[in-house]
Amino acid sequence: MLTDSGGFQVMSLSALRKITKDGVKFRSHIDGSLHYFTPESVMEIQTALGADIIMSFDECPPYPATREYVEKSLYTTLDWAERGLKAFNNHDNQALFGIVQGGIYEDLRQKSALALMDLDFPGYSIGGLAVGEEKKDMFRITEFLNDILPSEKPRYLMGVGTPSDLLNNVARGVDMFDCVMPTRNARKGSIFTRNGKMIIKAARYKEDFSPIDPECTCYACQNFSRAYIRHLISMNEILGMRLATIHSLYFYQELMAMIREAILEDRFDDFYHEMLPKLDQLI
Repeated sequence: MLTDSGGFQVMSLSALRKITKDGVKFRSHIDGSLHYFTPESVMEIQTALGADIIMSFDECPPYPATREYVEKSLYTTLDWAERGLKAFNNHDNQALFGIVQGGIYEDLRQKSALALMDLDFPGYSIGGLAVGEEKKDMFRITEFLNDILPSEKPRYLMGVGTPSDLLNNVARGVDMFDCVMPTRNARKGSIFTRNGKMIIKAARYKEDFSPIDPECTCYACQNFSRAYIRHLISMNEILGMRLATIHSLYFYQELMAMIREAILEDRFDDFYHEMLPKLDQLI
């Protein structure tokens, strides 16, 4: 199990929070109660949850943001990372990752990465991407950090993304990902496959009794047709959302397994160029 620290919510719930030097005050959208999070309390919470991998408390700057704001935010994140590391006391059972921030500015990203490396975290997260910037900027930053972050420690790109995003960022040295996309999109009838993205509610699948992906061995593909899943989702039946979600999650795991196998067999470049055009097409 992996837990985040709440840094993304510092950005996404900006109307309900106030950032101070010591931490963040959140006003509940439910009952108006006040909640205060510090680097130390976030360590306590994640330790109590028992996650295998936990995150330092950070401020994720929005996009767009001025360089001045991103730099100020970066120093806050670095201060919180050091404080959280000092408060963390479960090194034998949990791995604490530092989060590299710095927006789309390479020099700030380098400053962040080097400072976190001096603290010697067991792994490093890349935060503050996939928040509205262009894909080319995301890839530029991950490629830039590939030459800075230690190759012997895991790198985790937070909040990313589509299957092609995964493949492109593995090519740039990233090891780990998380994203709501396979589940959120599946619930709306947008399903990822090894041959591209399928909009299952499209009329052409109304009488298509083949599985979502004939090569897939997931429960949904082994037992249900495109036509039936289309019918369920069109009728807002929760089973349709569940079957689409089962397939998309299975495919994401399968894609990463295929990537690992290609790396181990020293044929990742060939796999990359063969697979990437398929992932981006609409079927």
